[in-house]
This record gives sequence, C-alpha cells and structure tokens, in this order.
Amino acid sequence: MLGAIAGDIIGSVYEWNNIKRTDFELFNERSTFTDDTVLTVAVADCILYKKNYAETFKEYGRNYPDAGYGGRFYKWIFSDNQQAYNSFGNGSAMRVSPVGFAFHNLEEVLAEAKRSAEVTHNHPEGIKGAQAVACAIFLARKGEDKDTIKSFITDRFGYDLRHTLEEIRPHYRFDVTCQGSVPQAIIAFLESINFEDAIRKAVSIGGDSDTIACITGGIAQAFYKDIPSNILDTVKRKLTPDLLSVVELFNNKYLEY
Repeated sequence: MLGAIAGDIIGSVYEWNNIKRTDFELFNERSTFTDDTVLTVAVADCILYKKNYAETFKEYGRNYPDAGYGGRFYKWIFSDNQQAYNSFGNGSAMRVSPVGFAFHNLEEVLAEAKRSAEVTHNHPEGIKGAQAVACAIFLARKGEDKDTIKSFITDRFGYDLRHTLEEIRPHYRFDVTCQGSVPQAIIAFLESINFEDAIRKAVSIGGDSDTIACITGGIAQAFYKDIPSNILDTVKRKLTPDLLSVVELFNNKYLEY
C-alpha cells in the first residue's frame, strides 16, 4: 500500500493547484500525507488485527483531525453515531488498497472491500468504487495483464475505460465521487509504463489529485512490483512513526515480492 500512500503525498501539492502535465516536481516541502493515507493505514490496521472498521476509522480520524477529510466524514468522526451516511464519494476507493494486497481470491476481496466501504459509503456507487479498486489491485498483484484487468473492471462494474487521458485531461474538473474519479485513476494506470509514470499521469488529470494518484498508485505498485527507491525513501520519511509502523507490519505479512 506504499504505492497508494506515495500517490497521496505526491498529489497533495496539486489537489488545489492542478497541473495538467506530467513534468512536475514529485516532492517539495509542502508534500504531505492526507486523509487518504490516514484511512488507508486504518484499513491495514483493521485487516492485521481484525478490528472494527467504524471504530478504527473514528480512532484514526480523531488522532489526525487535520488530515483533510470531507465534511460529512469529519462530522461522522466526531459524532457518537456509527451509522453510515449513504456516501458515494471516493473516500471508499482511496482507502481500500490494503484489501487488494491481503486476500486470496476475488470473492474475499469483493466482500472485504464492501465491508471497508459500507460503514460510511454504503451507497451502491461508494461500494462499487472500493470493490473496483481492490479487484484491480488483486488482479495486478496476481500477474494479470492490463487488458484482462481492463476487461474485468468494465464487465463487472460497468466503468467506461475507453477514453484516453488526452481526451479526459482538457475537460476534467474536480469530482470527488467514485464514478467521477475511479475510472480516471484506473485509466492513468492502464496508460502508464512504470510506477512513477503512473503517478505522474494520475496527477496530470487534475481534479482531486491526491486521491486519484492514491488510487492509481495502489494498482501500479501491485502491477509493477517496484517503487523507485527515491520515492519510497521520501514517502517513509514523511510518515509519522505510528503510521509507518502499521505499514511495515502489513508489508511484512502480506507483500508477496
């Protein structure tokens, strides 16, 4: 899931300052992890220790209250209520990457992605977004080629992956829905040639850059099996010790390469 976290940190600078090209600086002093990373680590923690998703999301959210959550999620974190609020935002998809790395077959991945999503994002589109990303990661991790991954996501979830980034980029605007950001993130992966290229292409779409790059980064890590050392080292330095500890425990248990 360090691929997803790398995408979040790299994209964080460009979320409110979109850059529609790929030749940008990967990191600067403002690059930081956001809610995407906090909740991705929370999902990993839940998988590692079989924790309750709702309770763990609230715990992590309260520990990192300024990470940049959406308004409804922020209110939910600090409420006494654990009831889901029918969201179809891309928060369910941005945090799901550990599911794609941890489980052994597609049925388990689909079920766990649904569980991780529905505690907040119980709208069908919110669940679908999480499941699509987790399945793409699982298939990439298992060595399926891009055509197979594309066909599966299209057939199973109905996402239109026919458009190219050149077609998407000029007209794309900020969209925090799953249906308005998950397909674009998957297309960025499909058009990439390596991990760094995938992140650069994801950010270049514009819009919710950190989340799109987070989604793309998780899939790209699973597919390319490698994150360049300069990216990996910088990402680890930018994480707090408690977040990094969970990441390393998760990788030690589940990373297959």
